[in-house]
Amino acid sequence: MLRVAKTISLYEPCGLPGRSLSFSSYYIYSPQAEGVVAQASRRLCERVKASNAVWLAQYVGCVYRAAVGDPRLMALFTGGAVLVPVPGCTPCGDTPWAAATLALALRDVGLARAVWIGLRRCVAVRKSATAPGRARPTVPEHYASFLVMPPPLVIRRIVLIDDVITKGRTLLAAAVRLQAAFPHADIRAFALIRTVGFRQRVECLIEPCEGVVRWAGGDARREP
Repeated sequence: MLRVAKTISLYEPCGLPGRSLSFSSYYIYSPQAEGVVAQASRRLCERVKASNAVWLAQYVGCVYRAAVGDPRLMALFTGGAVLVPVPGCTPCGDTPWAAATLALALRDVGLARAVWIGLRRCVAVRKSATAPGRARPTVPEHYASFLVMPPPLVIRRIVLIDDVITKGRTLLAAAVRLQAAFPHADIRAFALIRTVGFRQRVECLIEPCEGVVRWAGGDARREP
């Protein structure tokens, strides 16, 4: 659940100190590790980002079957949760992007009843996947680029949906922006894939995880 800071200073961008966001993920992706499984993780990531309908249906089907046997994972999506996909790096209007396609697929298999495309980019940010480390968008930059649309329904529980979580900057900024609009909402996150860039080898693509993204040391910190 997103924790709300008690005080906001002019020197604390977006009121970030004290903030944290709980997240869950299912698959892992290794950008640099060697081996057959690591290569498969890169293909998985490419397929999801390309919104490959055939593969996405299989991946989401696996998540659904896992949730049936895992009360904690199922609880993330039930209880009237509204799925809100995290926008891509550019404003895209009504054209579905990877996270939006994923959110719709999760709804269609029965993991949630509603998807709300209520978080938009009002200005573009650099694409993290292709930007050098120090040039990647910061949490405040993501926050400033987001716009919350008027909701068509009462929202009490939000599950942010993203295709991949790396450091968690985008998800944390999105959560803080939505919390400002819905101060009493329970906000959590689900990323289909979790990046594990520090590993030399990976043994399995499926590695369900519950973790947290915190604002610490002037940046987002993902655990694990």
